[in-house]
Order: sequence, then structure tokens, then C-alpha cells
Amino acid sequence: MESSDVVDATPMQHVVYREFGEREVLQVAQAPVPEPAEGEVLIRVHGAGLNPIDWKTRRGLGFAARQIESRLPWTPGYDVAGEVIAVADGVTTLAPGDRVMGMVGFPVGGGAYAGYAVARADELAIVPDELDLVTAGAVPLAALTAWQALFEVARLESGQKILIHAGAGGVGHFAVQFALERGAHVVATASPANRDFLAELGVHEVIDYHTTDVAEECYGLDVVLDLVGGDAGKRSLHTLAESGVLVTIPTITADEIVSAAEAMGLRAHGMTVRPDVFHLEEIAELIEDGDVRVHIEQAFPMDQVQAAHALLEGGHVRGKLVLDCR
Repeated sequence: MESSDVVDATPMQHVVYREFGEREVLQVAQAPVPEPAEGEVLIRVHGAGLNPIDWKTRRGLGFAARQIESRLPWTPGYDVAGEVIAVADGVTTLAPGDRVMGMVGFPVGGGAYAGYAVARADELAIVPDELDLVTAGAVPLAALTAWQALFEVARLESGQKILIHAGAGGVGHFAVQFALERGAHVVATASPANRDFLAELGVHEVIDYHTTDVAEECYGLDVVLDLVGGDAGKRSLHTLAESGVLVTIPTITADEIVSAAEAMGLRAHGMTVRPDVFHLEEIAELIEDGDVRVHIEQAFPMDQVQAAHALLEGGHVRGKLVLDCR
């Protein structure tokens, strides 16, 4: 194993829960620094992104919870950025000192809410110099969700019209920027407090979802990216052109929205994000070029993880939340 320095023998801090439940189950504990196996690297974590799947899994909800329930206690976190400290055998693409980010350990491994984390080398992309490592921790899962929904599932093209629900949120603020960069006409729903934020990103039209029904405001759309689910997703089917497509991200209501679309003779798809380092490298390039910016509403130290989850569960975060694990 090649190492840039000998990892201190003192244990690291990490967040752990021993049972599913409310945010009080999140505890900061000590554990030995993990050792990378073949094909893996050890990362000194700077930033660990917080995502809705984190609190849903913590409460025992969704597909990831089903897969980890027999593995508790468990350290959450799929988004990591930091510095490579050591590389195991079989790693040729990374070296100690590299600044990396990735969506790691998905869905069973987790492990990003920690001072150190191991990850497969092929899960990691180099962080652009322009991006600090705490901020970079907020990028992978949300940006990959937006990228795959827009370009793999919806096949968004230049000149198309797209409606993005919750455009100021974690996935949303990446999605609006990717769609604009691709040359689409972008309409987004948001609260009035986020109108100026979205206008600064270049969004063409911002709809206040408190006062306006999108089905009355929009029609003939090529794509809807539904980051809200439920009734908002179903109402949005009425905005589609006959050839349009709706992509819905919340898994809990995806089936009912897809069924409603089929009944109307329209296309809708659910989607689960997957790690893809090639997509992540394309995203990193857009950040490096200044075409996409990452907005962090708040960074929390590890010992404030319960407060971070409280804000995350509230569902009205502008951009992203991140744990500062340094």
C-alpha cells in the first residue's frame, strides 16, 4: 500500500446509528481508521454531502434501508470529497495527495460521514482546483441525479422547453444549470424567496408554486423533471406535449405518476441514480469552466449532524447541505 503519510493510530470520528429512528439516533463515535482493500483508496474526508436519501434511510424508509437493516450499526453518507491518503494494490489512476470526490458505497456501504473513508478508485473523479473540498463533497449524488435524469432518461436537447420542480434545491439547482448549458428553455418552480437565486442562475421563468398551478401556466413542454413527486408530479403531466416526457425522482410516488401518465397516453419514468465517474468528470469540467456553480446553504461540523438532518428533513434547502468532517 502506498501512503503519503502514516495514518495516525488514534481513532477517527464518525457518525453512526445503531437503529432506525428520528435524528436522535445519529451519534458521533470513534472507530479505527479503515484500511483500503485491493482497488480502493483511503480518503481523509473534508466534505460529506447530505442528501434526502440519508434521512429517509435513517428512518428505515426506502430501498437502501431494506438492504442495510441487517448491517446496523451503520455510518451514513454516499457523497465524499477529500484527499487521497493511501492507495491499495491495483490502483494506478490515483496517488496520495490527489483531491477527489465521488458517490461512494451506494447503496449498502455508505461511510462518508467520517474523518476517513475508503472508496473504490473507479468511483472517484479529480476535484477542480476552483472547488474547495468541503463544497465538493456536496456535488456527486445530486449532480449525477440531475445529469442522468436530463440526459439519459429525458434525452434533453438544445431548444427544448423544460419545467423543473424545486429548481432551487440540491438536485434542482444543478438541473437548471445543466439544462441551460445544454441550450434548453428552462422554467422552474420555487418559493418567492428563491426567485432571485434562480434568476441569477439564468432560469427563464420562475413559477411560485404557492400561488400558481403549473397546469394552467405551462403547456406543450418537452420535458418535466419532477423533484417533488405526488400530486405535483401528476398535475405536471397536463403540461406535456404529446411527445413530451416526465421524469420523477421521488421513488415513493413514482409508480402512481407513471400509471397516471399511461392512462393519459403520455410518457413518464421513475429513476434511481447510479455512480458514474465519467458523468462526474463531465460535471467537474463544467464547474472548472465556470458554467456550473455549487451552492452550499450551510456546512455543519460532524457533532452537529442532528441539526443538519433537521434542516435536511425540512425540505426547503437552497442548494446543498454538507458536513465539514475535517
